[in-house]
Amino acid sequence: MSALLPHPAERALNHVLRSAPLALERLRKHAGRTIAIQVGPVPLAFTVQTTGEVVAAMPDATRDLTVRVSPFLLPRLAAHEEAAFREVEMQGDAELAQEVSFLARHLTWDVEEDLARVVGDIAAHRLVAGARALGGFGREAALRTAQGAAEYWTEESPLIASRVKVEGFIRDVAELRDAVERLGKRLDRV
Repeated sequence: MSALLPHPAERALNHVLRSAPLALERLRKHAGRTIAIQVGPVPLAFTVQTTGEVVAAMPDATRDLTVRVSPFLLPRLAAHEEAAFREVEMQGDAELAQEVSFLARHLTWDVEEDLARVVGDIAAHRLVAGARALGGFGREAALRTAQGAAEYWTEESPLIASRVKVEGFIRDVAELRDAVERLGKRLDRV
């Protein structure tokens, strides 16, 4: 486990696990197994306890499962994008990998509940709603920017061929090929 993140990562993961007793129950079956998680250059390793919680793994502990996650996947994983989960690399115990994959897809942190303990229910609700709206605005802005760039590069300053133009080109090439074949046959007859 990295010396930079041993306790905060362990505490955060256990906090989320404790909020879902079913998650603890599912992990209890894998007590004693060690999971190594490599997020870019940051290595983390946890050993599952008999309670279902995790502790920082000993440096010499055998890794039963290794999970590699690109840092670029983190926002997509946080947004629960299904395609992003398929890009996570897992090697090792298949049963443990299936359990970790299930928990990663279904276990969520109730930010609003934790924030309510600090700032109160109404403020927490408004802060989380504002954050969601800001996230939605960011996604919408990125989508509109990408659409605008695609339109500009296909229509205004053709850097990329549009699908219609590519299909037309392919059709024209096929017609030209057929015409050359017909011409070749005529020449063979002459």
